[in-house]
Amino acid sequence: MTELVETTSGNGLVEITSEVELRELLGAPMPRAVTKERVRLHEVDREWLANSPFCLVATSGADGSCDVSPKGDPAGFTLVLDDTTIAVPERPGNRRADGYLNILANPHVGLVYFIPGRGETLRINGRARLVSDAPFFDQMVVKGHRPVLALVVEIEQIFFHCAKAFLRSALWKPETWHPDVLPSHAQLVKRVQEIPETLEELERYYGPQYATRLYQG
Repeated sequence: MTELVETTSGNGLVEITSEVELRELLGAPMPRAVTKERVRLHEVDREWLANSPFCLVATSGADGSCDVSPKGDPAGFTLVLDDTTIAVPERPGNRRADGYLNILANPHVGLVYFIPGRGETLRINGRARLVSDAPFFDQMVVKGHRPVLALVVEIEQIFFHCAKAFLRSALWKPETWHPDVLPSHAQLVKRVQEIPETLEELERYYGPQYATRLYQG
């Protein structure tokens, strides 16, 4: 067995620095985990996308810096263009565009699709490009609003991920939910940012009317 070496003396951390060390700890993947990868959408993948209202999009910049951005809309918001291509609409947001700036430098993306209550997720990896308009935008209209842009992904790898993380975390069990364990979003913003708005102004901004502005620029 290869000996793991502490890379920083005195701190107690034992760092893994090679694939050999990693495999000695984790073992080899089960054959079923290896053979589940596909390169084209199966009918069941299409069904999953048609019922998914939420995904996470992971990107990496030219310098290796990473970003993960949530995307959500009514179920089926991701449009299947063909067996190897999907499109994800962009709605008005905070305009940071961290992930999109990454894609301009490095087109590789990873997406994870959720269905509330289900432990499995659908993972899609591929190459992305940004599109400012296309005929299929008409199919992405929500509440009268066309997408700001669309993320078009050419699929290179697709597979289902098992439910273990969701089972361990009990994520979908309402009895484990404690949303009030932390202060309101307005209070969090006020605590971590130097901003001119008062707490009262922030509470109004993030109050019930916040949901009425979801598709407004």
